[in-house]
Amino acid sequence: MERGIIEAPLYDHLGEEKGRRRLPPGIFLREIHEPSIHQAVRAYMTNRRRGTASTKNRSTVSGGGRKPWKQKGTGRARAGSIRSPLWRHGAVAFGPKPKEYRMGLPKRIKQLALYSALSQKARDEAIKVFEYFDFPAPKTRDMVGILGKVGVAGKKTLILTEGTKKEVYLSARNIPKVSIHPFKDISAVEILHADVLLMEDGVVEMLESAEGAE
Repeated sequence: MERGIIEAPLYDHLGEEKGRRRLPPGIFLREIHEPSIHQAVRAYMTNRRRGTASTKNRSTVSGGGRKPWKQKGTGRARAGSIRSPLWRHGAVAFGPKPKEYRMGLPKRIKQLALYSALSQKARDEAIKVFEYFDFPAPKTRDMVGILGKVGVAGKKTLILTEGTKKEVYLSARNIPKVSIHPFKDISAVEILHADVLLMEDGVVEMLESAEGAE
């Protein structure tokens, strides 16, 4: 590979190799920016938290409206309710309540993490470009055949399409270790998690436009 030039194998929609596809160096030959990747991973994992854990406090637990015994004269400790946090079946003190864990990420950091992830995959020679993906009707067998033909069967494979393609998605969704997303919906974490990327040439063109806009 020449200095400043990075390429990936190019295939047609049937998985037949057609040659090489040059990748935009401003996207795929960047220095890996680990701080932005760390922030992207942290935001991704935080945003997956559902935040539905909940416990009942004194105001929401049922029962306990009557004082269990009189204040004085019994020889026992004072008690105002059988639903005190000190009692069995009582309320929970300072327990969790549903909350939103959503963590935002600045657009520039998100973009930097994405380009760093793509650059890492390019360095690992883990990118294959397809002219396009197309199926007249959903056919998992055809997708399995294409994956086997390009040598990625059994690997954690991420397929990136230029836009939403229902037939392609339905053909790939039941294959173990294979995920498929439109490029606009992808994150750096999902790219790093995959062993190999299969992307449409239209995605590369989108990245070339992004490189020129910077």
